Amino acid sequence: MNIRRIVAFVVCVFILLGAVGCSEGAYDNKIKSNEAYLSEEIISDAESLSKLPENRKLIQTVNMWVETENLDTVLNQIDSRIAELGGYTEKSDIQNGSAYSGARYRSANVTVRIPAKDLDSFIDKIGEVTNIVSSEKKVEDVTLNYVATESRMKALQAEETRLLELMSGAETMDDLLTIEKRLTEVRTELEQVTSALRVFDNQIDYATICLNIEEVKEYTDVSEPKSVWERIGNGLKKSLKSVGNFLVEFFVFVIVSIPYVLLIAVVPAVVLLIIWINKRKKNKKRTEEEKRKNDNLQD
Repeated sequence: MNIRRIVAFVVCVFILLGAVGCSEGAYDNKIKSNEAYLSEEIISDAESLSKLPENRKLIQTVNMWVETENLDTVLNQIDSRIAELGGYTEKSDIQNGSAYSGARYRSANVTVRIPAKDLDSFIDKIGEVTNIVSSEKKVEDVTLNYVATESRMKALQAEETRLLELMSGAETMDDLLTIEKRLTEVRTELEQVTSALRVFDNQIDYATICLNIEEVKEYTDVSEPKSVWERIGNGLKKSLKSVGNFLVEFFVFVIVSIPYVLLIAVVPAVVLLIIWINKRKKNKKRTEEEKRKNDNLQD
């Protein structure tokens, strides 16, 4: 009878140990199964990327080199157009040139963000108020990355919801700590993914235009190539104009350099004057000594 009781007791102990082990691993198994389920969701989303939405996610960037005869006027017109379209100026750098050189003019580098739907309208406005020398447009299709990031965000949000449900039903401190650790990891990644998605949205919704504006006296000819005689005539006009500009600049240089020329000329003149005065004094002194000697001899 005692042996039967001992055997029964041993059996009960093993059953209790097995139950405890199962309870400790229950939440780990739930979390792992939860992660596996979410992984299946992500894989299914990735497989569906081939069926992309019609509205593709495009990042548009335009670089423009333009000329104007009045920089201040053009900048004001550009600012007005930006305000009308609901855009904003991301960066503005204005160089006022040199006050001592007539050949250097003012310029500006402006980075503008315009709603993507109004990009063509803004470029047309730039063409109206400036002379466009050259421009280039880059379009980057980020639809795949956008959809993948969005799918990952949804999966993380779903996992966060399930972890909160598991946390409300946690029975032991170990289970609670395990769930909280995973919840912290999920929320950290969710914040990063959400931030990346916001950056995508900003780059997609607002096109970037980099304007390089030069203030000039005469616009660059960007028309179609002309005949040989027209090109020769235009070349001669430019050459004559360059010669005229050179003569004007040389005349200005000479006038401006007069104080330096005078300074350079005055210094040697003063030195020569001092030498001449000293020499004259020596000659006068020598003459007086010779005269004194002659007078002594006569006496």
